[in-house]
This record gives sequence, structure tokens and C-alpha cells, in this order.
Amino acid sequence: MEFDVTHALPFLPENWLSSRLEGLTNARSLLETGRGLGGSFTGWVRFPETYDRKELERLIQTARIIREQSQVLVVIGIGGSYLGARAVLELLTSPNYNLLCRDRPQIFFTGNTLSSDALSELLEYVEDRSFSVLVISKSGTTLEPSVAFLLFRQLLEKKYGRVKARDRIFAITDRHDGALRALADQEGYATFSIPPSIGGRYSVLTAAGLLPLAAAKLDPEELLSGAADAMVRLRTPGQDNPAWQYAAARNALYEGGKTIELLACYEPAFRCFGEWWKQLFGESEGKEGRGLFPASVEFTTDLHSLGQYIQEGERDIFETVVRFAIPAASCPLDPKEDDQLDFLRGKDLRHVNEQARKGTVLAHVAGGVPNLLLTVRERSAYWVGQMLYFFEYACGLSGYLLGLNPFNQPGVEAYKKNMFALLGKPGYEGHLSTPQPPSL
Repeated sequence: MEFDVTHALPFLPENWLSSRLEGLTNARSLLETGRGLGGSFTGWVRFPETYDRKELERLIQTARIIREQSQVLVVIGIGGSYLGARAVLELLTSPNYNLLCRDRPQIFFTGNTLSSDALSELLEYVEDRSFSVLVISKSGTTLEPSVAFLLFRQLLEKKYGRVKARDRIFAITDRHDGALRALADQEGYATFSIPPSIGGRYSVLTAAGLLPLAAAKLDPEELLSGAADAMVRLRTPGQDNPAWQYAAARNALYEGGKTIELLACYEPAFRCFGEWWKQLFGESEGKEGRGLFPASVEFTTDLHSLGQYIQEGERDIFETVVRFAIPAASCPLDPKEDDQLDFLRGKDLRHVNEQARKGTVLAHVAGGVPNLLLTVRERSAYWVGQMLYFFEYACGLSGYLLGLNPFNQPGVEAYKKNMFALLGKPGYEGHLSTPQPPSL
């Protein structure tokens, strides 16, 4: 991977990196030693080299069982329990995976909504198909996945009977505690655990991400291998470290008034990766009245919707663009004379897409939008593993540069307390928040 800050330099002070070396050195130490705020949740830092090989072999075998017995795998989870798996699945295959898969199950992600329409639609779809359920929740009490699991477990038991349904339910949860762990032990579900030192949004390289991906015949070992190589590289301190450069550049741009970061890519398969990235940075940095607002765009598509605002709207935006150096497919162009596309004759669509990227950078920088560029070799499991670790590590550094705890998310609980109070859940009486009128 290569990180390039060239098109942000006009917006950065000369000492944008050197003035932050001390802070970065301290942030690195906090990540590596686990002595900083939230340090008990830094198990992901070394996970690519410490993962349990026997557990990985069992995971691959379980994925094989799912493929053999099911046309559909329903993955139930919310936030970090599903975003990473879905992001990697679509990036390494296609956003149209469920239309194109042949010798592997369709994979649907649910438990991330309370929409009766969405849940009913999927329940109806799997009713006359063989299916398995993978439920992912550390506590087992988060409402969205709990409701979805209730509904799909009932359907499994109706379809196969309670005993046979057990063989089609797989759970990823806390190793010892929680409602889902208790139920899994009671019913005899096959289980995997997320290490207690790894929070949800950093869990994509644990069983939470790897089991659904292995069920889709993607290689978890290659993902871990890429992450392990990135770990070795990013552990080296200094100005040449790309994670240090990214963390420093976004911190300097933030201090200069650029409060919104747009993650952009020119591949539609990257769209859900942007959703994973938004949770990673949004939950890690958005607290105590601080933090960049993470948003994502798909180019060139969104240049025809948000492009006007990016070019000439409020100047509080900068872009981080992910570029894949080697696209998987070529598409040569040979227009006829009356197509009015003669200027594209002899060119490949890959070349056209790259020129669109370059032209957009020039336009946006001229319009006052700094651009950062991360170049990844290709859309393969190894390189995606590197990219996942790069963003996780840079996020940890960025949070500590802001003086925040990058591993908690206290604000997430606010809506839950109100919702449970409104639903009449015991123990939540009197927890309803009362909005305060604005001061005059």
C-alpha cells in the first residue's frame, strides 16, 4: 500500500507531520502496550499474529458444513458484528454476490434493523429454501439482532423441528457470559467467540468476519496474512509510516477547519466498505464534542449528485480516496464513428476510470477540497487484509492524537435507554430523556 498526501499539501502547514511526531510516538506506545484509554480493547493490534490456528481450522470446517447443508446463510448482527463481513464479501466478490454465487450459499445480513417490512421479506424468502443462521452478538441483548434471531429461530424450528434446527444455528458471542452464550450452551449450538479484548468495530478479522467469508469460499488465511504483514510494517515508527502520515494529515486538516472526511472509491464494490469505515471512525472519534464526521461517496456515480456540493459548497470537507492499482477486469472500447465516442477508441475502460479519478482530484483541489490517496495493489484477500489493518491502526492513532478513548462508544446507549423506556422494559422506568429547550 502507498499513501500519498501530495494533493493535500496546499492546505497543510509545513510542519503537519513533524509537529505531531511526539503525539504519534505516544499514541503508538499506547496502542502497542495497551496502557492508554480503553487499552483493555487493543487485542486486535496483535491479533493477526496471535490467532488460534486450531480455532481457524474449526471455523473453515464449519463453513464447509454450512455450504453443504444450506442454500442460504442468514447472518444476524448489527454494527461491527456484520459490517466488516459484508464489506469484505462485496469488495472481494461483487455487490451482486447473491445473484452470481453458484457453488456457495447466498448470504443475507439482517438483525441491523427493526423494519417489519425488511424482516418479513427475508423470512418469506428463506421459508421454502434450506437455510442456516449465524447470530453474532457479544451480549445477546441488543434489540435488533435479538428480535431477528427470535424470528429466524422460530422459523428454523417450525421448518426442521427443534432438534434438527440446532444443527443449523451457529453463534459467535462472548466466551463465558451473556444471554446468547447461555442460550447456545443450553441448546447445544456450535459457537465461536470474539476475544474480550476486541470490540465490535475492530472484530472483522475474528470469527465475526471470517466465518461468513469462509462460507462464501473466501480465504480467511489470506486476509490474516495481509493483515499480519501490514501489522509488521505499521509497527515501525517514523515519518515514513503510512498510518502515521494518514493520522497526522487528517488531524492537521481537522484543526484547520476541515471537519468532514469523505471516503471515496471508483469501484461500486467498495460501497459497503465505506459503511464499515464510517462506523470505525465515527464511533472511535465522535465524542466529547470532537471528531471528524465520516461520510462516504461512490465515484463517479456520486459526482452526478453530490459533486456540485463537493466542488462549491461549504469548504469544510476533505477526501480520502482509495485506489486499486490493478483492476480485476479489462473492458476495451471500440466505438463506431457515429457513437460520438471516437476519442475513446483503443482505450480500456480501466484507463477511462483512472483519468476520471485524476480529473476529479484536480477539480476538487482547485475548488478547495484537499485530497489524500491510498493506493492498494488489487482487490484480493491479502491486500484487503492489509487495508483493513491500516484503517484500524490509523484509527487508533487518530483517537489518541485527539486525546480520546478510541475504544468506547458511550453515546450509543442513549437511544437504547429511551427506546426501552418507551417499550416498557423492566428496569428502564424513568430513563426517558427530556430534550432541553435552547437557551435564549
